[in-house]
Amino acid sequence: MRIMTFNANGVRSAASKGFFPWFAAQDVDVLCMQETKAQEHQLADAAFRPAGYHVAFRDAITKKGYSGVAIYSRREPDEIRTSLGWAPFDDEGRYIEARFGNLSVVSFYIPSGSSGEARQGFKFEVMDWLQPILDQWLASGRDYVLCGDWNIVRARSDIRNWTSNQKNSGCLPPERAWLNGMIADACGDGSPQPEAGWIDTFRALKPDATDEYTWWSNRGAAHANNVGWRIDYQLATPGLRERLRACEVWREPRFSDHAPYLVDYTR
Repeated sequence: MRIMTFNANGVRSAASKGFFPWFAAQDVDVLCMQETKAQEHQLADAAFRPAGYHVAFRDAITKKGYSGVAIYSRREPDEIRTSLGWAPFDDEGRYIEARFGNLSVVSFYIPSGSSGEARQGFKFEVMDWLQPILDQWLASGRDYVLCGDWNIVRARSDIRNWTSNQKNSGCLPPERAWLNGMIADACGDGSPQPEAGWIDTFRALKPDATDEYTWWSNRGAAHANNVGWRIDYQLATPGLRERLRACEVWREPRFSDHAPYLVDYTR
């Protein structure tokens, strides 16, 4: 089973750069996309609906051309969920879940706080509100794969310029403590981590990897110089650990300011 997560920074923009023909060659079973930046009626063309895939969208209704998530899957899901019950989050198009038997695959787009104090405050609200939901999922007995752009790095090995970003959204100590506080491994920033928790699939497969990032600023030559951040994840429930086989981040070809991240699981 191959699951890919990808922040498209506009699905129409990514499509114009050749994303879907490239995607068709990757033998992916489930694609979780974030930042579609479109309404579903704008994506009716076959160019956005590759042959052999079911697709479900959750658009932002608060502002057109903003946010939005989607799931493409070879198998038709048993159920699609698009609401977690809090309108300020749901209405920005930040969550969609596809259920296949006992497996849930989620496409998440956690807010960025980089635009200012108000959005950073909203990001902290989202984190506090999501915590019990994620705890409930972890304890539910279902298998979950939480894909998406979480807009938070975990540790020094996940960002090129660690020291200079300590006061910037996405690398703030409370953000890192929140994310690491859910993940059970030895790859955090030193903040408390649980003995049992979510699996960071990348670190489970590549615990010592450095300089593998999933996002680069469009400013300067960040991508060319690999001045990046690892903020796109697939977090899995512990029962999936033994099913992890391989993972890959595609820095090239470039379809967005984010890179697609793929994980292979045994079925």
